[in-house]
Amino acid sequence: MKKVTVIIVAAGEGKRFGFAKQFALLKGKPVLDWCLDKFEVHKRVEEIVLVLKDDSEKEKYLKRYGKIVAVARGGERRQDSVLSGFRQIDPEKAAIVLVHDGVRSLVSEDLIDRVIEATQEKGAVVPAVPVKDTIKLVEGKEVTQTLDREKLFKVQTPQGFFHHILKTALDKAREDSFYGTDEASLVERTGERVCVVQGDPKNIKITTPDDLSIAEVLLGD
Repeated sequence: MKKVTVIIVAAGEGKRFGFAKQFALLKGKPVLDWCLDKFEVHKRVEEIVLVLKDDSEKEKYLKRYGKIVAVARGGERRQDSVLSGFRQIDPEKAAIVLVHDGVRSLVSEDLIDRVIEATQEKGAVVPAVPVKDTIKLVEGKEVTQTLDREKLFKVQTPQGFFHHILKTALDKAREDSFYGTDEASLVERTGERVCVVQGDPKNIKITTPDDLSIAEVLLGD
C-alpha cells in the first residue's frame, strides 16, 4: 500500500467570516480540530502536514496530534500555502498526497477512503457532487447560455495525487505565475487526466457564519 500524506491548509485570514474561520468553534471545538481528528484516526493516513498563517498555534498542534510531521507557514494565496506544505514532504518516502481544506470539518472516513483508493489506481482524483440547480452564463445582466447541469459538478477536498504529478503541476504553475482555483486545475494544465469520485453533500466548506450553523445541524444528523 502506498504511503499517504495529507496537507491540511488552514492559513486563511477569514475576511468574509470576520476572523480566521478555521478557529471558529463548532459545537465547542475549533473547526480545524474537527478536521484534524478525522485524519489523525484514519488508518490509511500516515502523515499530516499542517499549514497555518503563522507560528502562534504551531506547538499546540504538534503536541496534540501525533501524525503531524511538520507545520508550514502559509503564503499570500491558498496555492502558495499548498506549495509551502508540499515542500515539507520527504520526496524519497512520499507516494500519495492528499490536499484538504482545513475548514471542511465534516469530511468522512468513507470519503477519505474513496479518494485514497481511486488515487492509487488513477493518480489524480477529486471528489465531486452533481449540481442540482440550473446554471446559466450571464453577461451584462443577460443570460447568454444555459449549461447542461448533467455535466456540472461541485468539487470538494480532499483531492488526491501521486507525489510526482502534484510536484510537476505546482512547479509549472510557479514557473508560469499561474494561480488556479484548486490543485486539480494545476494538474489539468499539465495534460494529466483528473478523475472524479463520489463526493459527500455533507462535506461542506465553512466560509460564512451561516455555513457554521449548517455544519452544526449536519453534525446532529
